[in-house]
Amino acid sequence: MFRPTIGLEIHAELQTKTKMFCDSANDPDETQPNVNVCPVCLAHPGTLPVVNREAVRHVLRLGAAVGGQLADFTEFDRKSYFYPDIPKGYQISQYEHPLVTGGTLAGIALTRVHLEEDTARSTHVGSKDGEGKSLVDFNRAGIPLMELVTEPVIHNAETAGRFARELQLLLRTLGASEANLEKGEMRIEANISIQKTENSTQLGTKVEIKNLNSFRSVERAIAYELERQEKLIESGGAVMQETRGWDEQKQETFHQRFKEGSADYRYFPEPDLPKLYLSEVSEFSSEAIRASLPELPWERRARYARDYTLKESDVAFMVGTIERSAFFDAVTAELETDRMLVALATNYIVSDIAGIYTKHGSENFASLDPAAFAKLIRLTAARDLSSRGTKDILSILVEKGGDPEVIAREHELIQVHDAEALRSAVKGVLAGEAKAVEEYRAGKQAALQYLIGKGMKATKGAGNPEVLKNLIIEEIGG
Repeated sequence: MFRPTIGLEIHAELQTKTKMFCDSANDPDETQPNVNVCPVCLAHPGTLPVVNREAVRHVLRLGAAVGGQLADFTEFDRKSYFYPDIPKGYQISQYEHPLVTGGTLAGIALTRVHLEEDTARSTHVGSKDGEGKSLVDFNRAGIPLMELVTEPVIHNAETAGRFARELQLLLRTLGASEANLEKGEMRIEANISIQKTENSTQLGTKVEIKNLNSFRSVERAIAYELERQEKLIESGGAVMQETRGWDEQKQETFHQRFKEGSADYRYFPEPDLPKLYLSEVSEFSSEAIRASLPELPWERRARYARDYTLKESDVAFMVGTIERSAFFDAVTAELETDRMLVALATNYIVSDIAGIYTKHGSENFASLDPAAFAKLIRLTAARDLSSRGTKDILSILVEKGGDPEVIAREHELIQVHDAEALRSAVKGVLAGEAKAVEEYRAGKQAALQYLIGKGMKATKGAGNPEVLKNLIIEEIGG
């Protein structure tokens, strides 16, 4: 019997105007290489770094959100290793005195959260003669990078994926990072080991899987690696401490290098940066940081469940992105938090709007007018529109926008409640559906639903179904 143990190390590029230690622009969308560079981030001799105040604030706010201990004293360290994407031959990071220690997120205990600078971006290009070459873009070198480390308390791939998704949502909620995995703004590394028995207190040999670029890859890579290690041990082999990569096409991990220890990095305090005593900076006080926090994802979930009695799956959908939450809050404000109307609105958001966006391949709640949608919900609740009519108008609102009532009148979708106005249409249906009329008289209720459907078709969806039903019964009975 094996017990898996997983710890995560997650890096996220922070949203700031400038880089971590210089005034070069922090622009993750820049496509031209080596534009946002300066002597500091290119490591020219004689240059001196300066700490980015906003990056420090981002990490402290995240630390407060997860209930971590915010440091008073902190310092930066040099982490030495030689690679073409590290121009100085070392990375400025934090070792013994991180900005945040402890805390929990999604039920997972955290070890620390600290700041460092990002590396440059290397691109390896093959050539016709087989020698190949590597190109280095220094636009990314020096971008503020948050690193979050969890305790080794995760025991399955699904929990790891859920934690990573929650961290991305929290970073976006705080405005600290867009954390797009596909752009490399959030990079996930998993440390994985297995123990032979569940009662063992000694962890197995750790294997690190680096730079997983999607939540699905995180879950699949962990699941694969756990299975690989189990088979290796069962066959009499031994797990080696190493760094492995993930091959998306083959759906398997592969060896990259044997893992370094902290001693290999030769950490020592960065002599070109001052020690920081955060209590001396008023905006970095615990009170000021906590007062600056917005409503956090778990607080929003609790509010939605409490105020609107939404299903757990509906709450999870609404809180899943910042845009959805903002749209839902705007809609509920328009509906004056009427629980019946909010419940109706929720059904159309989760099923119909989500379905439209799924067909489009992307969602854009930010472009949908919440006031127009709320008006559509009121028309539907008042039975001025059929369910089919609401769905048709909703498609138009998503595609083009507009006033739902104007759209309904243009497409003749406003339901008719006047029985006398519908009577002639009902008589026409009954005259052409003699068989169904006889089946209803014989006691078949399905025939009545069939006739109502024909009545809706005859009125182009404008006939109120309940009025049509009563007219059909009246006419047949007459």
